[in-house]
Amino acid sequence: MDLTEAWPTFTGFLYDQRAPLLVTSILMVMAVFVVAWRRGWTAVARRHPARMIVALGVAVAVAAPVAWYLASPLWVRTALVEPAPPVADPTIPAASTPDPTIAPAPSAASATSASATPSALAIPSAPTPASAPVFLARTIATGAFHGSDDFHFGRGTASIIEVTPGRFHLRLEDFSVRNGPDLYVYLSPSAKGYAKGAIELGKLKATDGSFGYDLPAGVEPGDFASAVIWCKQFSHLFATAPFEA
Repeated sequence: MDLTEAWPTFTGFLYDQRAPLLVTSILMVMAVFVVAWRRGWTAVARRHPARMIVALGVAVAVAAPVAWYLASPLWVRTALVEPAPPVADPTIPAASTPDPTIAPAPSAASATSASATPSALAIPSAPTPASAPVFLARTIATGAFHGSDDFHFGRGTASIIEVTPGRFHLRLEDFSVRNGPDLYVYLSPSAKGYAKGAIELGKLKATDGSFGYDLPAGVEPGDFASAVIWCKQFSHLFATAPFEA
């Protein structure tokens, strides 16, 4: 196993064991304080307050950013609402467009006018070009989010929408997920969550709201079975939306 495979495995283990590791860290800090008190290190610290302040400052400078990075997602929430593409209603038939190659039948008034002036030269009118049909986005696949466990919740829907012919967009609607470090949105070939062959669409824009991501050119929506919220830093699954068949 090379470093590129070993590091995600290691960080994933740390995240999965975060609760016992936190308890162990607290117990170790308490043990250090007990040993320091028994060995008289506290008296040395009182005699050299400047050194003690420097040591505590270094410890805080190292521990505070790590603690904030790991713990702040528990209470930090963000919201974003982006406009959704207009999706065609499959129950409403498309309006028919007249064929410009078929000439309309003459009206009674035009027939009477023509017969009244037989010597007049009839000049045919130029055909009116038909307007191009308007493309309305259509939903290719959709699914409901669920969290990976009781702590990592996920709600809302994920839909793959064809916004223009051959161009696709992933829309997250009424979405909410447990916040976490380094969260990204993926399309996965597995309905169970992140798997080999998943493609990254981008960093998660917000923990709550409705927004979307353009799929890369050439990507076939049929190759994917779910939308996934994945923590890259700790290789941990947060939420999955399996697409309905």
